[in-house]
Amino acid sequence: MEMTGERRIPAPRQQVWEALNDPQVLQASIPGCESVERVGDDQFQAKVALKLGPMSAKFGGKVKLENLNPPASYTISGEGNGGAMGFAKGGADVALEEVGPSETLLTYNVKAQVGGKMAQLGGRLIDSTAKQMADQFFNRFAAQLTPAPEPEPAMAEPAMAAPAGAEAAGAKPDTTNLAAASAEIRAPARSGTDTEYLRDAGGPGPLTQHGADGTSAAGKPVHRPNPRPVDPVAVQPLRLLGSFQPFGLPLQFWGGCAVMLVILALLFL
Repeated sequence: MEMTGERRIPAPRQQVWEALNDPQVLQASIPGCESVERVGDDQFQAKVALKLGPMSAKFGGKVKLENLNPPASYTISGEGNGGAMGFAKGGADVALEEVGPSETLLTYNVKAQVGGKMAQLGGRLIDSTAKQMADQFFNRFAAQLTPAPEPEPAMAEPAMAAPAGAEAAGAKPDTTNLAAASAEIRAPARSGTDTEYLRDAGGPGPLTQHGADGTSAAGKPVHRPNPRPVDPVAVQPLRLLGSFQPFGLPLQFWGGCAVMLVILALLFL
């Protein structure tokens, strides 16, 4: 398996070189990395939890830095064992090119070999997984070296200026004009509604249309309009029908029986 690529890192070349040799930065950048320890001036020991397709395992291995040319380039080589899942070994040539005072171009060329059950998954799956892990590594690595944006200066709110003479004399605000202005913006009274009583605090209470008695919110008595009297002659036929009970049963019973007979006739005839 071979893989090449390049990334622009928003940091000076010396800072990128130091980060590539920092165990804490490497552990935070490698996907699934559980630990990275320096065991020598040019050697690291790492543990990585890797998921490849339907298989997952933990790899432990050692990494060695060779062909050191700080802060321009080096060669990294190593191998790891994942138990029953298999093994992986290989190396990568890493070069740093200074593009600007605060920008570095990182190029890499990776050659790796896998064996065991991992090799049975197919080269296409292995290549896509390796590319995905490389993208995640460089995204995290670049994020750690990207300087934090400077906070924008807070805009000072202009203070409301008060008249110097009034502040010096300790004068209180005049509430007379405020009361007069609020009285002018009141809604005009409409005849026949509750609004006609809003301007006259001493007037009688309004008539309510929902039949409630008592006092209004302003403390005035609320009167209910006189209900319409019931005409006893108009309801007399209904009372006569209600009092008529053939065979001691009310008309509602005989009406229900008639409806049931009609339904049965429609169903069976």
